Amino acid sequence: MAARCDLVIVGQRGGTHVGASLGRAAERAGLNIHFVDAGIAAAAPRWCRAVAWRFADHRPPRLGRLSQLVVQTCRQLRPRWMLSTGLVGVDAKALRDLGELGVRRLNYATDDPWNPRLRSRWFFAALPEYDYVFSVRRANLVDLDKHGCHNVTYVPFGFDADLFFPESPAPDECRRLAADVLFVGGAEPERLSSVAALTRNGFQVALYGDSWNRYPVTRQSHRGRADPGLLRKATAVAKVSLCLVRRANRDGQVMRSYETAAIGASMLVEDTLEHRDLFGQDGDAVVYFDSKQQMLERLRWLLDHPDERRRLTTSVRRLIQTGCHTYDHRLASMLHEAI
Repeated sequence: MAARCDLVIVGQRGGTHVGASLGRAAERAGLNIHFVDAGIAAAAPRWCRAVAWRFADHRPPRLGRLSQLVVQTCRQLRPRWMLSTGLVGVDAKALRDLGELGVRRLNYATDDPWNPRLRSRWFFAALPEYDYVFSVRRANLVDLDKHGCHNVTYVPFGFDADLFFPESPAPDECRRLAADVLFVGGAEPERLSSVAALTRNGFQVALYGDSWNRYPVTRQSHRGRADPGLLRKATAVAKVSLCLVRRANRDGQVMRSYETAAIGASMLVEDTLEHRDLFGQDGDAVVYFDSKQQMLERLRWLLDHPDERRRLTTSVRRLIQTGCHTYDHRLASMLHEAI
């Protein structure tokens, strides 16, 4: 029999996926972990994934295979905890099986299950089977409690110190990556109007993420996808970094809230209670906006005040790096709650 482990993580590997960051945090904490790649659930031809998403309740086509693998792994390794991340976890039956094994079942809910674009009956059925549900958004806490979830706790996003830190690009990279304003994230409909306003008003915009090339108003600003190394350099070079939440997801903060701050940037941030809790008052470490017009006005002001941009960059980096916001801290918080 294999040696018993402390923690089984069900998440996605690579890039900036939260599951991978929590895995590295667990290893640094000296835990014996086993990682189950949640990508197994979507391991099917593209057409099959599309059909399942549209006509099968947003259910990943290989969810049953992933769920069985998690149960088999936990039956063999007998971990103390099983932690799944996001909306691709394991199904309700598998969670009941894990409970019978004595495994404490944790979910780190990084998306809003009630988002109309994401909601699914199978995931709603699974949620009450978890022993602990940790949500990155306060807007979900009452909903999760009413849904019958146990031990619901707010645990916001964080940043992975292995991936996000200050980096100085070479001179040729500075020229290539130059921009008035940087935005990193997908071209979701609610973001399009804000970003389009930037391009229409003549700002030099750098966009990294999916689908911006589909729209004429943003196509020329799209610079493709970016790995963490490119994100560090692009963030360092851009004069201002824009931070937008996803209203359809009821976000109060996003991954980039922490990642951009950890790199160090002059941040123009959508005004939310969670952002205020994180960054303090307007002008302390970031500049806020609460409308498209105010976004444009405050961006112009920042571009006209380079000394203030430098002060904000230093302030926000110091705040985030000294404030216990890494995924090491987030994992410790969740496991302490689930002792």
